[in-house]
This record gives sequence, C-alpha cells and structure tokens, in this order.
Amino acid sequence: MKTMELDQLFAGVAPRDIAGKTALITGCSSGIGKATACALAASGANLVLVARRADKLEELRKGILERCPAIEVTVVPGDVSKDQLYVDLQAQGLTTAVDFLIANAGLARGKEQVGEAVLQDWTEMMDANCMGTFRLVNLMLPGMTARGAGHVIATGSIAGLEAYEGGSVYCASKHALHAFMKVLRYETYSKNMRCTVVAPGFVGEGTEFSEVRFKGDQEKVSKVYENMEELKATDVAAQIVWALKQPPHVNLDLIHVMPTCQGGATRIHRAP
Repeated sequence: MKTMELDQLFAGVAPRDIAGKTALITGCSSGIGKATACALAASGANLVLVARRADKLEELRKGILERCPAIEVTVVPGDVSKDQLYVDLQAQGLTTAVDFLIANAGLARGKEQVGEAVLQDWTEMMDANCMGTFRLVNLMLPGMTARGAGHVIATGSIAGLEAYEGGSVYCASKHALHAFMKVLRYETYSKNMRCTVVAPGFVGEGTEFSEVRFKGDQEKVSKVYENMEELKATDVAAQIVWALKQPPHVNLDLIHVMPTCQGGATRIHRAP
C-alpha cells in the first residue's frame, strides 16, 4: 500500500463544516429538539426554532445567543398540526432559506390497549407525528431542491420498527413516518438531497416523553426508567449532528440508536 494511501487512512474523514448553514428544528422547546438546537449552534449553524410554547422558545433563543453570539436565531411559535404555522413560515420567507430540516415534533399519548383507548389521544398523535412532519417536508422541500441541496432528518422511533402492546397508534404513526421518509429518499436521491431517520429507543433524561405519555402521572413515569440507564436527549442530538456532518456524498438512511441495556422495544435489562 502506498504511503499516501496510509496517510489518508490514518487521517480519516474530517467532519463536514456546517457553520453558516441554516437549520429549522421543530419541537425544540424541550427534549431532543432543544438538545439538537444547542448542538447545532455550537457548530456555528443558524437556527429557525419552532415549538408551541413561545416563552420556552424565547428563553432558548436568549440562552443560545449568549453562548453563540455570531449565529442567527429565529423563533417561530406554532403547532405543526395547525395551519397557522405554515402561513407564518411562508410569510417570513423561511421556506427558501433552510439547508437542514429536522422534523422532530411529536408525542405519545397513553398506553391503553385497543378497545380502551381515548380517541382524542389517537388523533393528537397522528396529527403531530404524521401530518405535522408530512406537511412541513412538503412545504420546505421545494426550496431545498431549487437550491440544489438539502438534508431532511426526521425523529422516528424503535416503535417505527417494532410494535408493542399498548402502543397501537403511536407505533402506527411512527411506522407511517418511517415509510414516508423512505419514499422521500426514493423521490429525491437524484436531486442531491439527503434523508435520514433517527430512530431511538428509550430516551429519558432531558425529555418530557413519558410525562406527556402518562399525562403527568409521576408514579408511572418513574417506573419507565427504573433501574436502567436510558438514552439522554443529548445522545440522540449527537446522532442528528453526526448525520448532518457527513461528507456530501454520504447519506445515513437510518440511525437506530438504543441504550446498551435495551435489546428491543420490550427487551430491557434493569439492574437489580
């Protein structure tokens, strides 16, 4: 093997510089979205932050700019399941300004089995997890393809790969999201577009996932993560940033990340 070839192998591949790029992130008032916003800001990316809670968005904006004053941060309060958000994004000219779209907003509601579920919970999950992402991608994609490049990342789930009891519609919504992203990959691979699904298993610290699922019942929430070291929001954010920093010719189609103690959707080792 030639010396130059060895030198290149030892050097490896430097992460792509994403400073100055613009990333739109939904669901970033807490959890994975918030952690991703901070990680991208630290990498020099400009941000468009979308979430329902305007006060949390403004708090995050100020905190980011205190630490990363050289970047631009725009906040757009809104709900991905409501028409007004899409009107606001268009009115602010953001549909043609985004390099990276991180469709992260979503939720789980309840763990009742079929026949006992609350229909409003089903509607809320399908609206946020499916239609919210579908509409957002549909709105933002033309601007990316017109510019000749872009990257869409969706926060999927192990529930989009493996169903489990008590998760009927949540699992269905994530399966639908994974299928949508696979179709998007098929439709855009010839247009210099990259598409990635990040599918985590149990994520606890730094998120409100279980608080939302169990509607604030702290006894149920505490049992979810009992005697285990689950993923943190920052662990998942790191995968998102890693995908964005790959060389332009590299696309990570699916990043399936779980805590070491989790072997599947319902296979959890809990330390005694």
